[in-house]
Amino acid sequence: MSLAAIKPLINLIPEVKAPERKPNLKKRLEWTAFGLIIFGILGVIMPVGLVETQQSGFLQNLQMITASKIGTLATLGIGPIVMGSIILQLLVGGGLLKVDLSNPDEKKAFQGLQKLLAIFFCFFESIIYVSSGFVPAAGASTLLVILQLAAGGLLIMYLDELVSKYGIGSGVGLFIAAGVSFTIFWKAFSWIQTSGTYTGLVPQLLQGIINGNIPETALFPLIFTILVFLLAVYAELMKIEIPLTFGRIKGYGARYPLKFLYVSNIPVIFAAALFANIQLWGVALQGIGFPILGKFVQNQPVSGIAYYLKSPYGALSTPTQVMVTLSSPATLLHIIIYILIMIFFCVLFGKFWVELSGMNAKQVAQQLQRIGLHVPGFRRDPRVIERVLERYIPMVTILGSMAVGLLAVIADLTGALGTGTGILLTVGILYRMYEELAAQQAAELMPMLQGLLG
Repeated sequence: MSLAAIKPLINLIPEVKAPERKPNLKKRLEWTAFGLIIFGILGVIMPVGLVETQQSGFLQNLQMITASKIGTLATLGIGPIVMGSIILQLLVGGGLLKVDLSNPDEKKAFQGLQKLLAIFFCFFESIIYVSSGFVPAAGASTLLVILQLAAGGLLIMYLDELVSKYGIGSGVGLFIAAGVSFTIFWKAFSWIQTSGTYTGLVPQLLQGIINGNIPETALFPLIFTILVFLLAVYAELMKIEIPLTFGRIKGYGARYPLKFLYVSNIPVIFAAALFANIQLWGVALQGIGFPILGKFVQNQPVSGIAYYLKSPYGALSTPTQVMVTLSSPATLLHIIIYILIMIFFCVLFGKFWVELSGMNAKQVAQQLQRIGLHVPGFRRDPRVIERVLERYIPMVTILGSMAVGLLAVIADLTGALGTGTGILLTVGILYRMYEELAAQQAAELMPMLQGLLG
């Protein structure tokens, strides 16, 4: 399959024009804030014709991963964007789609195809949400609600493109981090009371200390949340430094930092979004008489593929819950299968992402060669750098993908606030935004050095 046949269709899709000149740091921060504000507004506007929204466990998890808010114009979140990327990665990885991303024209066509798939999933997922009853509409308003949800998804897609070209980081990352951060803050510090008990874990803990009875359901999730944050930060800081030399300045050496989490949190985003969408599609298929993805009771999977792809959140959250889990062979089997499947898909998507995003050894070597870096003691040839990088990049891709998947699962099992996947994503996103901010600030403070480095 080639991209040439669909290029005319791709060319019809509107896009956010890239800036002729890269905006300064102040402007980029303003555009980032603008994108976040518009996204927040979408998350509070209810579609016209909506009856009532059902909230189930896996939908709450889906909201974390896809930065969505069920029952609003932001119901789809970044789900269509992620699903479009997943489909393309599987097509390219399986050899069904031939694309040369080093060719600018093919790369542009590939990005256009990704946007085309995202548009398709905006409408497809809107139909699933409405037809399955998660976002129920009055009979005459069904089509209207579907169109509103799809329009919200399209607007989020273009907000992501706007932030990516004019702001800091990516809209996808920004929206996920904002949603998870708000959820963690609310669940930790909410002072709202229900039946005489605070909804926030910190107020619950303080209330327990005052009453002389510390609730383990408040203490342990807070402890595990802090531990997961620390582990995620530590993993982000782990790196291998490859010694290089800068040919343009004689005697000047440099080190190329190769992070342990080389593929960042991308594998977890794709894997978790895929799992959640399979459950969503499973509910829709069961509703039309085809429960091929599993059986659902009150929209919760109880058997089949969907059941084993559901995160066993909180299974090890307290000592009491640990004893309950250990006494249930079915629950232990679910945990083991979920861990293995999560790690498998994280490695799979990690390897695909390295190839599709230009992070493999060959393309990184060419980039380093262009700015004048080469291996000390060897002639200036990108093939030399490529051979050195080949010793590390495939290894850190696999190990980093496994680690990020395992860390997400462990955090989910311990009942960390915001889910383990959400915390992991947020730490990685914020850390990379910090790095980009620091690099942008340094570039503006030292334009002469930037010109020297190319």
